[in-house]
Amino acid sequence: MTTTPPGAGLGAMIRTWRDRLPPSAAGLPVVRKRRAVGLRREELADLAGVSVDYVVRLEQGRATTPSESVVASLARALQLSTAERDHLYRLARIVPPADGTICDHLPPGVQRVLVRLGDVPVAVFAADWQLVWWNHGWAALLGDPLASPPRMRNFARDRFPVGADHAPLALWPVTEADRDTTDAAVVSDLRRATGRFPRDSRLAALVRDLNAGNERFAELWATGEVTANREVHKTVDHPSVGPVTVDCDVLTDGDTELKIVIMTAAPGSEDETKLQLTTVVGPPAGTRN
Repeated sequence: MTTTPPGAGLGAMIRTWRDRLPPSAAGLPVVRKRRAVGLRREELADLAGVSVDYVVRLEQGRATTPSESVVASLARALQLSTAERDHLYRLARIVPPADGTICDHLPPGVQRVLVRLGDVPVAVFAADWQLVWWNHGWAALLGDPLASPPRMRNFARDRFPVGADHAPLALWPVTEADRDTTDAAVVSDLRRATGRFPRDSRLAALVRDLNAGNERFAELWATGEVTANREVHKTVDHPSVGPVTVDCDVLTDGDTELKIVIMTAAPGSEDETKLQLTTVVGPPAGTRN
């Protein structure tokens, strides 16, 4: 016998939140003669990176214990507020993220801004440089991050590989004008994060792994330097359109330390034309993407 009121369980709440989110708010095209006002199950599944069958089983109550990573992905895809996200965690019998731990959640307002950027390549990283969100433009320029295991979708692990455990975030070569400056900024970000999120086990494990397994990281960590991220110039050797030089800007959300990374090219330049082409032509046939 259950004591959960009708419409208040995990599946019912996921369905309620799905029904209230219009496709346009999630950056999806609006199709005429659409019967569903909110997201379809397949759209939610695609946004959250899970199977449609799993969404169905969750909503029907046949799956009741999703993993923490799935709950976090669903909360982002459904654009839940922090209070709603915490409620979703509790319905899944998972303790919500606490103060002193890194937050992977994207506030609805941030998501709305990101959607309005269209196909401009954008990705969002957590305070420990774990990739938590990206758009079509990002995948078109650098390759789809889904090609990498979730644990390896971390920019710090990408910059400072440990042994053979390395799956690059970018699927084709990327060069920088000043790699040393970026390396120092990434290490500095992690050092600042350890002060901001002292109880985060994922961050502690990351710093421990990189310190023990990457000499360059250990050298920079030992300096104790704290710097700020600045604009970086990168050249992406795209397999379909050739080299594309972009400006990489990092914006930080003050409350959560989320890092919004935006790639743009000089207006009116050949690079801008190539950047726009990447979203149209995509990678060549047979390329992992």
